[in-house]
Amino acid sequence: MPDRLLIFLAQHARLVPERLLRGLFLAAADFCWLFRIGGVRQLERNLAHVMPEVDHPSLRRTSRQGMRSYFVYFVEALTVGARTKEQLLARIHGGGSAYPDPAKTDIGLRSLPIGMGHQGNWDYAGFWACSTVGQVTTVAERLRDQGMLNTFADIRRRLGMNILLTGEPNITGRLTTLLREPDQVVPLLADRDLSRRGVFVRAFNSWIRVAAGPAVIALDARLPLYTVNMHREKLTGERRRQAKAPYGYVCQVDGPIAIEPYLDMPRKQAINDLTQAWVDQWAQGIREHPEDWHMLQPIFLEDLDLSRMHDLPDFILAQASKNKGGNRHEGTRAKA
Repeated sequence: MPDRLLIFLAQHARLVPERLLRGLFLAAADFCWLFRIGGVRQLERNLAHVMPEVDHPSLRRTSRQGMRSYFVYFVEALTVGARTKEQLLARIHGGGSAYPDPAKTDIGLRSLPIGMGHQGNWDYAGFWACSTVGQVTTVAERLRDQGMLNTFADIRRRLGMNILLTGEPNITGRLTTLLREPDQVVPLLADRDLSRRGVFVRAFNSWIRVAAGPAVIALDARLPLYTVNMHREKLTGERRRQAKAPYGYVCQVDGPIAIEPYLDMPRKQAINDLTQAWVDQWAQGIREHPEDWHMLQPIFLEDLDLSRMHDLPDFILAQASKNKGGNRHEGTRAKA
């Protein structure tokens, strides 16, 4: 999507009817899906890991739902400035095994570190958490386009969130310090991190590299770790009237994962094992609602270009070689 157009729409949200914009974006999503462009092929490869039992027509139907969900997210993010608090609160509510309790009990005593993925509408989730749970601080990726970066950071700040940017000094330490204060919520989008700082974990009968951040801040702050999944739901009746939208979201909070079993482990093992624990919990939510996972980039080992990656564990190099029938993959090994 042209960045200038997105910035214009976000800055003039009140001038653009949301229903009209939704219709245009849904048409664009269907166009991309029909001709399998704009990340559709990769989305379907990712979904094939999540849904290995389904036939091709079912996979295609899910990928269409996924593209429509993804494009609608942009509509909602760009027009959120034109929504009232009442509309937004009608569009999202909490659920899951840990909400309202023990999450609500925990926030009354301490703070909540959270691992989550690119699902649903995480801007709405941040607004909901600020309004009903506690003060939200999160990290946004530093985009190359400064205008886009400022636009989306400003959107989230207007929703009540504190925003840190990747590349700022000592982010992990700042988040850990924040978590030692009461009533703080620190959700981190963590389902893909191909950098040398990422952690390889098992997911959907393969391997993915995810961010270590949720596990690190939970361990350093000595707090149990929660996970969040999001999915869309159809609105009816009074809630639909208040939301002025046909669909809303469920913010599914699960956990907590106690950190005590990990505290006596070597640091690296503790981070790896706790990361695996929250990914296992998160993956269940993806299985239940794969249509709202907005992962249009390579994430599974079979799709990664290891020659561009660094500090790869030997077991990952061995697994990649096995997947390719013994062909050697080049990539830098992790230091012993």
